[in-house]
Amino acid sequence: MPYIKLSEQVAKLANPQRSDAFIKHFREAVRQGQIDAADLPSRFELPKQFTRRGSNETYSKTVRDMVFDHSPEFDAWFEETNKSLSTSRRGGAIKPTPENIEAGLVDFKELAAATRAKIEASFAKGQALGKSRSGSAKKPARKTGTRSKK
Repeated sequence: MPYIKLSEQVAKLANPQRSDAFIKHFREAVRQGQIDAADLPSRFELPKQFTRRGSNETYSKTVRDMVFDHSPEFDAWFEETNKSLSTSRRGGAIKPTPENIEAGLVDFKELAAATRAKIEASFAKGQALGKSRSGSAKKPARKTGTRSKK
């Protein structure tokens, strides 16, 4: 059975910018027993380029290399994982602005239903809070007599 190094397999990824996510998936599969692998003393550099916030400077990370048993089961796992990592990630949600609503990018009925549910939940929370406070509050002591000023 051929043994392959993790660094060689990372080079076969369709999207090298997702190599860090692939390493996480690979280690998880090893932990769960889906893949048989062993650590090596060497390290290798990920092809992904990381950027520091507020700077144009890029850097790369190194991870511990591993050797694993290459099998048809691994090929199926790698193909599925590589396919899921190569698809572009969904961008952020479209902001509900009047222009986006008019353009049809945001469903107004769905947005109105979500707003209604949010307001109803807030109202119900306030009502529940008011009821819980009224039941546990002590009533003020009653005055029994009156004093007159002389």
